[in-house]
Amino acid sequence: DREENLYVGDRNGTIFKIARDRQIFVFAMLEPSISAYHLAFGPHGDLFVTAPSTSSFECVYKVDPHGTVSVFYRGLGRPQGLALDIEGSIYVAASLGGKRGIVKITPQGKANLEVSGQSLVGLAFAPGKSAILATHSAVHHISWGIQGLSLLPE
Repeated sequence: DREENLYVGDRNGTIFKIARDRQIFVFAMLEPSISAYHLAFGPHGDLFVTAPSTSSFECVYKVDPHGTVSVFYRGLGRPQGLALDIEGSIYVAASLGGKRGIVKITPQGKANLEVSGQSLVGLAFAPGKSAILATHSAVHHISWGIQGLSLLPE
């Protein structure tokens, strides 16, 4: 986060906050996941989390700075890696309506498939309005025209 704390999720549903002095706190509790949790911070300090399971109607959770969990968006299949742009839209490697790829979810909760790709599992925005997309077996760098959200102070 902006205060340089580290957040880690375990498969039992616990999101841990690890402070710079290495103290560990339970930050939030979610439903258990069959895979690793994927975490990304939004522009207002909220932590967005995906927790893939075998359901085809998964959600993106929003955890506020106090650790209160809510559902931000529901309706994705196996959501995994996620990143945010400077407008606060969330991009998730997931399935939407049976199509796999990168799904964009606006701050108002509208979702659409932005990039199609069967084996996409993660993404990160990179400098120069580009992105890094990860599949099960490769990593790709693409020019995308989207400015990613930075946690670093400007």
